Amino acid sequence: MTFPGNLAGRLGFSLIAVMTAGLGQALLAADPAIVLQADIYTEAPFPSCHASTMAETPQGLVAAWFGGSYEKHPDVGIWVSRRTKDTWSAPVEVANGIQYTDPAGTVHRHPCWNPVLFQMPDGPLQGTPAVPPSAWWGMLTTSNDNGLTWSQPCRLPEGILGPVKNKPILLAGGRLLCPTSSEDDGWRVHFEWTSDLGRTWTRVPAIHDGKQVAAIQPSLLTQSDGTLQAVGRTRNGHVFWTHSHDDGTSWSEPILLTLPNPNAGTDAVTLRDGRHILVYNHTAKGRSPLNVAMSQNGRDWEAATVLESEPGEFSYPAVIQTSDGLVQISYTWKRKRIRHVVLDPSKLTLRPIVEGKWPE
Repeated sequence: MTFPGNLAGRLGFSLIAVMTAGLGQALLAADPAIVLQADIYTEAPFPSCHASTMAETPQGLVAAWFGGSYEKHPDVGIWVSRRTKDTWSAPVEVANGIQYTDPAGTVHRHPCWNPVLFQMPDGPLQGTPAVPPSAWWGMLTTSNDNGLTWSQPCRLPEGILGPVKNKPILLAGGRLLCPTSSEDDGWRVHFEWTSDLGRTWTRVPAIHDGKQVAAIQPSLLTQSDGTLQAVGRTRNGHVFWTHSHDDGTSWSEPILLTLPNPNAGTDAVTLRDGRHILVYNHTAKGRSPLNVAMSQNGRDWEAATVLESEPGEFSYPAVIQTSDGLVQISYTWKRKRIRHVVLDPSKLTLRPIVEGKWPE
């Protein structure tokens, strides 16, 4: 599938994913809360990968990411894998940024960027692509058959990006709220929503000027009283936090939490029992370790587990809770593979994080 413009990065794809020997060998985990830790693939026709996303369809998990020679190279496309019968399928390229072939036979294409997947309840699987800050525009494509086929991608209205890294949430009134951000005039968070499967959109202006807190790539959390919260990445050395009391129409000025952030992507999810999980790099520099924290209120976090701690890059996590109650996490493993982890949240042992320091 070819996407006009730089839209192939944030598309929706339905796939099912799991790992066993042969396609993703299971790793031994010391924490009993880690049910599975394995690579989605061990061999692929691309050397570099990044920015995975996941969704649960009626037929299982879907995983997507961008892969190619290296980030920003024009040959970077969107790849997907499906999880069926406890086995990940081999990665398949489902989107690229080919624009046109000129009379001399030269193919002109853009690199693809962060895909974001979201499964509508009793509806289609949706997805959107991200593009470079110099030329951002959003695209939307849908699948009505769990990702086997896709609609022709359509460009979102001018000024609408869709989610730039992390999944949207569906509010009780039918509003699909997308966490997003821009980088063209400072790092600023804003939000967008649609209530009609993407036919019309509303954009909430940037919630801050990006000067005191330079923030992007928010993740959405929900509280039982209807309050919404967002957390995410900054250039300020810490995870940011903001909240809304009106379904995302207006937001508080972002503040910095004590949790460190080395200018690296994060993701978070609210579990069905009301607790919240955050996956992030708990370090001031680099992209290791990769940690999981848990919170009751979305602001105060406790240490839950460490997914990776050796030297290297373990980054850009995506996290969802599936219908079986388990937590599914995917992330970049050294830019070479996409790793999948399954957590049982009932088995996590929590410890306090004091003054931003991970407990020994």
